[in-house]
Order: sequence, then C-alpha cells, then structure tokens
Amino acid sequence: MSLNRIDLMGRLTADPQLRKTQSGVSVASFTLAVDRDYKGQDGQRETDFIPCVAWRGTAEFLDRNFVKGQLAIVTGSLQIRSYTDKEGNKRTATEVMVDNVYFGGPKKEAQTIDAEDFDDGDIPF
Repeated sequence: MSLNRIDLMGRLTADPQLRKTQSGVSVASFTLAVDRDYKGQDGQRETDFIPCVAWRGTAEFLDRNFVKGQLAIVTGSLQIRSYTDKEGNKRTATEVMVDNVYFGGPKKEAQTIDAEDFDDGDIPF
C-alpha cells in the first residue's frame, strides 16, 4: 500500500502559464509560495517555492481565475521525474501534480492585486 497526497496553501508567484500539448490537452504551470509553520533563527518565516502542474479542465480553471499574488489551496500528489536537458545533462524535476485548486480567499481578491506592484523576488507576504 502507498500514499502520495499533498495539500498546500500559498500564493501564486506569477500568473499561471497555460499551454497546449501537441495533442491539444491543456496544461498549466505555476509556482506556489508556501510559508513554513515555524520561524528561523532570525525570527522570520521561511518560504518554500513549490512548482505545480495542472491538466485539462483544472488548468483552464486556473488560467481563467487565478493571478499572481492570489491565495490558493491546492490538492494533488508529488511527482519526481528524471530527464536529460538540451546539453545532455541528467536533471531531476520535483513538482506537485494538481488534482484540485480552490480559492484561498474571496474571488474578488484577484481584482485588488496589481501584478506590476512587485517583482517575482519581492512577493508581499
């Protein structure tokens, strides 16, 4: 028996990137910034930046409804895959395969966030 289940709540670091596979299947990639439950030695909370991938209807839902800085709740599973990059180097990718995504706050929240107000490295949370 095995169990691979992930539940996360955090803010999108950028708008989801929607694309289509060669066969026309929708896929959206995004990164979720998730604060750790504890503070470091300096008294500050550390943040993990977790890559996420959603497929089909979930990908299209993300693209229509979520923007940079918005709070999201994601459920899914962890996937670790190996690949060879263009230079022939072996790489490993770790990402959450999203099953469901939910609004972490009011849907109107997306309308109050101006993505131009901060850079990717300067997310306000």
